[in-house]
Amino acid sequence: MTTTATADDLCTIEQEPSRFNDEFGEMSARAKVKVKGEMSEFVQKFIQAAPFVVMASSDPEGNCDASPKGGKPGFVKVIDNTRLLMPDVAGNRLFQSYQNMDSNPHVGLLFMIPGVNDTVRVNGTVTIVSKEELERQKVELELYWTDDNSKHLQGVIINVEEAYGHCPRAYNFAKLWDTDQIAENQANRPIPLRP
Repeated sequence: MTTTATADDLCTIEQEPSRFNDEFGEMSARAKVKVKGEMSEFVQKFIQAAPFVVMASSDPEGNCDASPKGGKPGFVKVIDNTRLLMPDVAGNRLFQSYQNMDSNPHVGLLFMIPGVNDTVRVNGTVTIVSKEELERQKVELELYWTDDNSKHLQGVIINVEEAYGHCPRAYNFAKLWDTDQIAENQANRPIPLRP
């Protein structure tokens, strides 16, 4: 059986027991209490140490986009325990996320630190801010690698609705940060080079 959901439904984690809990079992006690409406000290420190985040957005019809964002650790700024500032560096100029956020401000963020199996998840709404606002806030370009296109275009303030640490099981299943696997993939690339 399939059900139709609105974009608002898709952007909210269901914390009450659902039909999936009826079928597969209750949430653990830890899972029931980990989702918070603000960023804990752990979440804030994790974000400040993270050089990489994937931002998911969708338009009002539920068409989704997931966009990787990177920089030096701390490129996403913790303003306070309910707000983040993420500058946007010029890229392919498809602006899929921004087109989505123009009509549906809900986003989901997944922060990662290489070699660390935990992740942090943040869900909330965004306000798009101009390049001039980034300059007023003295936000500098914080990248390990730059080219002629490396400059801030604009940014977003994320108003946090949910924030929590996520367990390492998926990373462990995938051996994502396994140094032997990384070395093997670098020596014997498992896929051809991107055209």
